[in-house]
Amino acid sequence: MGPLRGDPGRRAAAPAGRLSHLDERGGARMVDVSAKSESERLAVAGCRVLLAPATLELLAGGGLPKGDALAVARIAGIMGAKRTPDLVPLCHPLPITGVEVALELEPDAVAITATVRTTARTGVEMEALTAAATAALALYDMVKGVQRDARIDGLRLLAKRGGRSGDYVAPDAEPPA
Repeated sequence: MGPLRGDPGRRAAAPAGRLSHLDERGGARMVDVSAKSESERLAVAGCRVLLAPATLELLAGGGLPKGDALAVARIAGIMGAKRTPDLVPLCHPLPITGVEVALELEPDAVAITATVRTTARTGVEMEALTAAATAALALYDMVKGVQRDARIDGLRLLAKRGGRSGDYVAPDAEPPA
């Protein structure tokens, strides 16, 4: 049987160094990035909020009871990126240099794309994912009065640039500009 979670007296099953967020005894830790050099980094994440045609029509026409849902979702996404280390326990607080949250109406959904930039020792993938998720949650909150069964779908990293691990682009995604 492997180590129990949260039990610092037990050894990790994986060799030291293989799982960067575990210490030598299997306990969670924040990775020390002090030896890494600062570089420009970018991450793009996205998801979709699936909506009924009638809800999309209200959204497009500004007819939702709570007001401008797209503006609220955009601001929520930006705020989410900035608050990521408060929400994800082992994330480093980073000097975010830019956050863009795009919301695009599709025939059956609102596509959300969050782009986050920094010059730092570690990447902003978690900030981009948090921005997209927070924007989606805010959008759900804005439409739930007219559609409780709205669904958030497909939250994922679409691309990243910079850092020692290099660039990544999801197989079906566009490279970031």
